[in-house]
Amino acid sequence: MDLAEQFAHMATGQMYDDLTPELIAARTRTVRATNAYNASYGEEPAQRLQLLREVVGSAGEGAGFEPTFRCEFGRNIHLGARFFGNFDCVMLDGAPITIGDDVLLGPKVGLYTSNHAFDFQERVDGACWARPITIGNGVWIAGGVTVLPGVTIGDGAVVGAGSVVTKDVPPRVVLAGNPGRVLRAITDADRTGYRAAH
Repeated sequence: MDLAEQFAHMATGQMYDDLTPELIAARTRTVRATNAYNASYGEEPAQRLQLLREVVGSAGEGAGFEPTFRCEFGRNIHLGARFFGNFDCVMLDGAPITIGDDVLLGPKVGLYTSNHAFDFQERVDGACWARPITIGNGVWIAGGVTVLPGVTIGDGAVVGAGSVVTKDVPPRVVLAGNPGRVLRAITDADRTGYRAAH
């Protein structure tokens, strides 16, 4: 199977061989591309965005990461406009990772679509499976959060620091813990009256 066929198979959620030469070569290319992007820190935003677009499947205007950003393949990541990823974010994109507009990721956030087989011999043989992660518009995921395969996070949700997100998160709620659970809705009472000066 060529690389495109392998990614199509991976998108079905079925077991795949994580150790094919094509996937190994794709990871190597991605590490080199993320190295170039991370090394561009401090350069003009347009230049950085172009380098990011050479890593990921798509990136909206104003999207960017602080160093260091790491991903597995890149091509399965789609970032909305004004996306911001803080220091040391990791995205394993065996399946698609789709992120909306105006999303903030804190430092050391991990989005992991892929998982290894539980059986030892199958793991040795490279057996993995992947499920997509989808993050809506206006989401804030605080530092040190882990999002597991197959999770959807609704528009305007907030995920507390250090949480492990194992299930879908409704829109406009605060979720925290391990495993993450909904603490409360976000309401108009959460507004502070702040307005940007610019």
